[in-house]
Amino acid sequence: MTTTPDLKNVTNYNYGIEKIFDKAQDFLPINGTDYVELYVGNAKQSAHYYKTAFGFQSLAYAGLETGVRDRVSYVLKQDKIRVVLTTPLTAYGPIAEHIKQHGDGVKVIALWVDDARAAFEATTSRGAKVYFEPKESTDDKGTIVTAGIHTYGETVHIFVERKNYSGVFMPGYEAWESEYNPTPTGLKYIDHMVGNVELGSMNEWASFYEKVMGFANLVTFDDKDISTEYTALMSKVMTNGNGRIKFPINEPAKGLKKSQVEEYIDFYGGAGCQHIAVATDDIVFTISEMRKRGVEFLYVPGSYYDTVEQRVGDISEDMKILKSLGIMVDRDEEGYLLQIFTKPVEDRPTLFFEIIQRKGARSFGKGNFQALFESIEAEQARRGTL
Repeated sequence: MTTTPDLKNVTNYNYGIEKIFDKAQDFLPINGTDYVELYVGNAKQSAHYYKTAFGFQSLAYAGLETGVRDRVSYVLKQDKIRVVLTTPLTAYGPIAEHIKQHGDGVKVIALWVDDARAAFEATTSRGAKVYFEPKESTDDKGTIVTAGIHTYGETVHIFVERKNYSGVFMPGYEAWESEYNPTPTGLKYIDHMVGNVELGSMNEWASFYEKVMGFANLVTFDDKDISTEYTALMSKVMTNGNGRIKFPINEPAKGLKKSQVEEYIDFYGGAGCQHIAVATDDIVFTISEMRKRGVEFLYVPGSYYDTVEQRVGDISEDMKILKSLGIMVDRDEEGYLLQIFTKPVEDRPTLFFEIIQRKGARSFGKGNFQALFESIEAEQARRGTL
């Protein structure tokens, strides 16, 4: 029997959604996410984890053997996703200090642009704090131009211009040849990246992305949208003009107990990237593979699935399989999405990953917020941090 979901209580992301994208100014055209760099305590072992558990492949390497004296970096790739894992080679310096304060975490969200100098000028002239001035890096494969600006916490954006470069990654890196390359798990690209900021800072950083980078506010969630009996948070989703870059910005809201945002900020030591959402075209395959390889996911109560079909209507996937894997479903007026969240991927309860498959939907799973946040609170209670 065909069912039709009741969309009266679903946020309408489509009414004028194209107008929302149009509001994003075009002074900073961005082609997509170039790479994400994590500062980690042991890049060699972290690389092994992400290859084994997530299905990333070896791409490039920089370290003592390539003339780099202060750090080592391993670059991993899966489809359009590039992850750089960097570890300092001494106990001193900014990378070591970053890890001491934050643990493993995202330092760089690199943005692929056609003109890094123009991107730097456009943002710094509008108030962005300089991370580093435009610079050229050259080898026998050509030249890459990069420039950097600061964002929330110690997170930075680096603009990357690649049009005159044909090498494996960047000058200073060599191809990383490895006999160990587990098969991919079907991850395709970065869908969005979420920043957690301190109480009262959400509007400041939403304004930064609007005024400094030309983004528009795609949707806002208040503490009534994202709350449970105990905790709440607020969020503004900022998007660039072509919709390829989406940055939700979260801040805690008042609640009876400590929210996930507060827990993150306490253990991370300030604002930072809370999670990376990566897309797949077959979430059942992807999650089945990742579970086999040891990735731990948040537990979704079985009762969640008692009403999900009434809420989302007909979908192509077998609901029994989704339930067995803990995959959640939500719908907006353009289609539906499937999503699931890992537990933190390091010992501090900070960075985690979201796996998402969009089947038309452009939303962020508002209908799943209650179950998701109850699952997160259950983990907080186990850690004694709720």
